Amino acid sequence: MRPTVKDVAALANVSPKTVSNVLGNAAIVAPATRARVEDAIRRLGYVPNLSARGLRSGRTGIIALVMPDLRTPFSAELSHDFVELAHERGLAVQIEQSWDDPRSLGELIAQARRRLVDGVVMNPTTVAQRDVVLTSGAGAVPLVMLGEVLQEDVDQVWVDSVDAALRMTRFLIGLGHRRIAMLGVPGPDGETSTGAQRRDGLRLALQEAGLPVDPALEVSCTTWTPQGGFAAMRALLARGARPDAVFCATDSIAIGALSALWQAGIRVPDEVSVAGFDDIDDGAFASPPLTTVRFDKRAYAAAALERLVARIGGSTEPVARITVPVEIVARASTRERIPPHR
Repeated sequence: MRPTVKDVAALANVSPKTVSNVLGNAAIVAPATRARVEDAIRRLGYVPNLSARGLRSGRTGIIALVMPDLRTPFSAELSHDFVELAHERGLAVQIEQSWDDPRSLGELIAQARRRLVDGVVMNPTTVAQRDVVLTSGAGAVPLVMLGEVLQEDVDQVWVDSVDAALRMTRFLIGLGHRRIAMLGVPGPDGETSTGAQRRDGLRLALQEAGLPVDPALEVSCTTWTPQGGFAAMRALLARGARPDAVFCATDSIAIGALSALWQAGIRVPDEVSVAGFDDIDDGAFASPPLTTVRFDKRAYAAAALERLVARIGGSTEPVARITVPVEIVARASTRERIPPHR
């Protein structure tokens, strides 16, 4: 027989209501009582009956997380944290991939409107995606947006990429670099709000330092992956526009750039410094370890989940934009530029 809430309550010596409170994280439960209930759940192998719960409450206990490309380490790491945090609240997570396609996002909102999930956290990458979502009846669906596509209609959790890229470029300039390239800028193969904001931050720092903005040093990427970064770095080198530092819109792009530079016989960081963005786990183990913009991805996921749970619960608080702070992490892929001997 499948164990029930009553079985858990009997083993933990609490009421079924207390078990429900622990499962739904809906009320304050004393730590000792919570631990006793959680131990009983583990011992019995209890799994909530989401269908029955939905019939009683009008909710499924399932939320959706929509990321642009699940192949990227950033999406994988963020999804990992989001799922863990959701499970702590007794929620199941349906993970979807938007493929940067506005229509697929509209379809996902339609699913939510049919009550297949209780709410959606999504990461649109373009204004077109945002507009499709917000014109697909999203007002009736608890929704939180991640990322840099700015809007004022629903809750948003983001990183200020203009400021972060400005700070990273200032760091590179402070090392003595003057010809700073960027991989991942908007272009015919990849026009994203994230890329645009990180490019804008780079340009602001160059202008602030009295350095020229050279379009020949800006390259778009077909994909924000190591393959895309490798191809973009090779394209930059083919132009003959040799930089002394390369700032990449993501760490995945930067890892590809490192490979292309190695293949071309260009030493990092002796000849060219390389920096990324996101502080993915792989970046610390690249060769050389990657300088990057770090932000707390678990805090990023937690903020989005908290806002979504509040909206599912009927919160009427004003729409919020939550900014997650960043820091520059200096590793061995960057170094002070040594002027050539005269």
